Amino acid sequence: MDTTGRLHHRKHATPVDDRSPTIPKASDALPLPLYLTNAVFFTLFFSVAYYLLHRWRDKIRNSTPLHIVTLSEIVALFSLIASFIYLLGFFGIDFVQSFIARASHDVWDLEDTDPNYLIDEDHRLVTCPPANISTKTTIIAAPTKLPTSEPLIAPLVSQEDEMIVNSVVDGKIPSYSLESKLGDCKRAAAIRREALQRMTGRSLEGLPVEGFDYESILGQCCEMPVGYVQIPVGIAGPLLLNGREYSVPMATTEGCLVASTNRGCKAIYLSGGATSVLLKDGMTRAPVVRFASATRAAALKFFLEDPDNFDTLAVVFNKSSRFARLQGIKCSIAGKNLYIRFSCSTGDAMGMNMVSKGVQNVLEFLQSDFSDMDVIGISGNFCSDKKPAAVNWIEGRGKSVVCEAIIKEEAVKKVLKTNVASLVELNMLKNLAGSAVAGALGGFNAHAGNIVSAIFIATGQDPAQNVESSHCITMMEAVNDGKDLHISVTMPSIEVGTVGGGTQLASQSACLNLLGVKGANKESPGSNSRLLAAIVAGSVLAGELSLMSAIAAGQLVKSHMKYNRSSKDMSKAAS
Repeated sequence: MDTTGRLHHRKHATPVDDRSPTIPKASDALPLPLYLTNAVFFTLFFSVAYYLLHRWRDKIRNSTPLHIVTLSEIVALFSLIASFIYLLGFFGIDFVQSFIARASHDVWDLEDTDPNYLIDEDHRLVTCPPANISTKTTIIAAPTKLPTSEPLIAPLVSQEDEMIVNSVVDGKIPSYSLESKLGDCKRAAAIRREALQRMTGRSLEGLPVEGFDYESILGQCCEMPVGYVQIPVGIAGPLLLNGREYSVPMATTEGCLVASTNRGCKAIYLSGGATSVLLKDGMTRAPVVRFASATRAAALKFFLEDPDNFDTLAVVFNKSSRFARLQGIKCSIAGKNLYIRFSCSTGDAMGMNMVSKGVQNVLEFLQSDFSDMDVIGISGNFCSDKKPAAVNWIEGRGKSVVCEAIIKEEAVKKVLKTNVASLVELNMLKNLAGSAVAGALGGFNAHAGNIVSAIFIATGQDPAQNVESSHCITMMEAVNDGKDLHISVTMPSIEVGTVGGGTQLASQSACLNLLGVKGANKESPGSNSRLLAAIVAGSVLAGELSLMSAIAAGQLVKSHMKYNRSSKDMSKAAS
């Protein structure tokens, strides 16, 4: 009666109450008790170390070459190495013991909750047979089919995985701890995914789990993964910027976006290219501190903004990193609360963590002279991060870039299908007056956020920082007797980096490599991230030019209906 293809004799199964002889210890292989073995090797290590040091001291005094050794010294060296290796391994033995104990505890928990499970003499999980199966046999391995209420995308590879899934579902094992317990990030993601499906009763079919390096995101990009989302990457360009050509990767699901940006790049290319200028480069962090009175808060404000104190504060701040360099401090008071906005250069990193560490150093330094200062938070929103804020629009944050181009009349007519006068008028009424009527903050543009988000996702930037990075004012003016178009975008707070965060993931790293800005620039720290900011601004220039032309020519709705609508039933295609 073989329902699974494998049978095991019942006589080999060990009752669950007889647990003590089935749990091996890593130290059982040692000839002596663990504490005696440790004592022997500790004594041996320090004894031979003391002996060798004395021998070498005597050789130095007698001018005897150190490489000439006696038999006793050879034995001592061998003993030193052997004892050192053991002492290192001692910690490993202790770890293995604790790991085995935890694994055994999980197995006993399963037996306690399900009387159908036993442990055989080889410490493998087996199941007791149903009543209608001979008591001489029992069945091994996981069930071949799960109930329909427990959807499974891919069968779990082992009974052990099935056991862990059940423990996660029952709340015995926290989902967030799977990576540390299993030591296999991909396996942890698969188990977490299956547990999630069983707990919610909903399938994750269509969300891929295979083909991704989960080790690369551990501890830095994403917690508790169950798969990854696929976003197509298109290429716009070549973008001719500052005399160089760039193929711009854009990750998006919006039809027409890449095609439109590509058309803008073509118009710029045929007109001789665009030029960009970096105006400022400094990441900010603004803690909020509180005093007993507004007078004390003002005293700290005057101290921090005093030029005579800047060098001292810069030394304290710059200790946080070899790239962090304090640029300035600006303060704002609200009653007895003080908001301190630090600005610093951060090399090729976007720099939020770097500037935060520098700020922490300064706050600790200030406690000596302002002991009554109460640090309420390392970030007081005067930074301001991931929120539309006038301080970023006016003062800038990250990279402040202006990019411009003169589009020839021929390119406007043949590529953009419109004319200069229509573009200038539309820009004034839409991007300037229309945004003012709407009360826009940094939104004096057509769709800068579209291009910024697409490039950010493709290159591993923080997508949430699209909020302030998309601050942009688009200007258009007729030049050369009204024949040509001067267009510019001014973006005061592009927050990008080429190291850290998502930039180290394989796909995002490939996109950075395509642009020639992968990783840190060793010859000129910070130049890669500054170039990436310039490419973002240049791409926004192309996107603004093309979209505004489509609106001016009345082509926007027509093009979107053609390229941004699908007649294919995607729900049926997915199934």
